[in-house]
Amino acid sequence: MRQGILMRGAGLIPAAILAVAIIILVNTGITGVRLDLTDARLYTLSQGTENILASLEEPIRLDFYFSRKTLDSFPSMINYGNRVGDLLREYAAKSGGKLKLTVIEPEPFSEAEDQAVASGLQGVAVNTAGDNAYFGLVARNSVDDEKVIAFFQNQREASLEYDLTKLIYNLANPRKPAIGVISSLPVFGAPMLPGQPPAPPQTWAIIESMREFFDVRELTTVTDDIDVLMVIHPKDLPESTLFDIDQFVLRGGKAMFFVDPLAESDNPGPDPQNPSMPDPSSHLDRLLNAWGLEIPGDKVVGDAEYAMRVQTRSPRGQSGILYLPWLGLQGEALNREDFATNELEVVNTGSAGAINKKEDSKLTVTPLLRTSSQTMLLERIMLQFRQDPESILNNFKSEDKQRDIAVRLSGSAQTAFPEGAPGGGEQKTEAGNKDFLKEGDINVILVADTDILSDMFWVREQNFLGMQINQAIADNGDFIINALDNLSGSNDLISLRSRGASSRPFTRVEVIRREAEERFRLREQELQERLKETEQRIVDLQGKGGSDSGGMILSPEQAAEIEKFRAEMLETRKELRAVQHELQKDIEGLGIALRFINVGLVPLLIAIGAVGAGVYRSRHYN
Repeated sequence: MRQGILMRGAGLIPAAILAVAIIILVNTGITGVRLDLTDARLYTLSQGTENILASLEEPIRLDFYFSRKTLDSFPSMINYGNRVGDLLREYAAKSGGKLKLTVIEPEPFSEAEDQAVASGLQGVAVNTAGDNAYFGLVARNSVDDEKVIAFFQNQREASLEYDLTKLIYNLANPRKPAIGVISSLPVFGAPMLPGQPPAPPQTWAIIESMREFFDVRELTTVTDDIDVLMVIHPKDLPESTLFDIDQFVLRGGKAMFFVDPLAESDNPGPDPQNPSMPDPSSHLDRLLNAWGLEIPGDKVVGDAEYAMRVQTRSPRGQSGILYLPWLGLQGEALNREDFATNELEVVNTGSAGAINKKEDSKLTVTPLLRTSSQTMLLERIMLQFRQDPESILNNFKSEDKQRDIAVRLSGSAQTAFPEGAPGGGEQKTEAGNKDFLKEGDINVILVADTDILSDMFWVREQNFLGMQINQAIADNGDFIINALDNLSGSNDLISLRSRGASSRPFTRVEVIRREAEERFRLREQELQERLKETEQRIVDLQGKGGSDSGGMILSPEQAAEIEKFRAEMLETRKELRAVQHELQKDIEGLGIALRFINVGLVPLLIAIGAVGAGVYRSRHYN
């Protein structure tokens, strides 16, 4: 019996040694092994990122500048810096040696600081001595093309992986993306009429903004040398052009479509068939029907929650009133998971349509811009000829349904031309021809509004030092640029979505704090009310008392009342201290538990497992 006990005791010693060795090995020795236990998988790269890294053909150098010592008194920046550094190391580890990561600490007045400044990094003053801190990235490809993140803003942490992957993708593919634009609206400037003096075309602000980032080309038909096709207000497009668009997207071409039941920016001449009825609408019904979608051409979305306020004249004078078809979409109306919209604040639309998905559609439809539930579909004809905000508001009846105004479409789609290209003879492409596609995977953004592009809805012209400049009043331009930038990348880049944040609040701690503070606040209010009542009683008692040479004479009742008040004050203060003590005690207790779980529990479990394994082996041996 004693020998068995000794044997078991002897077995515990190597088991304990093994447990300690495992802990030391995990903490110091196994640096190459990566295990992501975060709830949002913050350190696990998306499949799209891994695909882009695997496709790299040329090396890319990443210089990560991080002033750790200078930022030592800013714990949140240190934590985020660690997050960025760890993620960059994960990128390098998954790149097959193509990413060369260097971590640089630019100390004040050092050569590294000079390099950071020369590369365009943003320095932030952090102390009275004027020392600057740097927290950015400089990336270069093999031909010395350079991309810079001037300063990592923790507000963009959810987009961190996307920003890094896009930077790497753009260095691996340095050509400026080509955007082909087919438009029936004069976005490139209205054509000159006969007899008019020559003048530069008044290009829309959205086109000017796009030219800063893309090679923008005005097209009348689809060409194969573009990265993204942008179709604006497609009115009376030839069947051949519709077929080209159909085949372009089925081949994997990216596209962004803008259709509109009522384009405020479209001022057509009278229709020869019906001179009194100009048609400001556009559609892509043939394509959308094939994809299982529809945008009712005779309906405009009115939204009581996001409606803009406009100025109107009435017999009572000028006043502001909500105009339901014009929307300022913000907050929950913007998709916070998609990189086209997750950083935007407000997007303005005018007389937009509603995008509906049919039951038989196989596409994945992701809303980007959507209304509130306080909506009603308005008759286009009513708005076209009688824009009366008050009448629209008086007749509004909410249908309690959210409407999609802009969506991302992805997945398998069918051709809208199952018989092949329109026309006959040699021009007809038979369905069996190898160049003809009956189906394919598409990546498209569909917007049921064209006025989102119009200057009047998102920019104001201002005079600055004698120059006319456009000042953005909404994020319409950013939405278009973000969407085109996203579409112009690979399918792997498009597939990325927002991630969580590494800094997560202690929600349970906040709940405990709020509950205790609520008790404290209620008790304090009771004290204040009791104080007022007691003071009033003292005033009443003093009114009944007398005085001697101007000095106040306190009666026994007054003295007793004051003594009672003092006792109540002392007791109440004691209760308040008790509440504060309990508050701190609850928070400290929870903090101890969290520290134990984070620091001690995992090593303890490993040790228990090792000891258990040793005991089992000892018993098995006996």
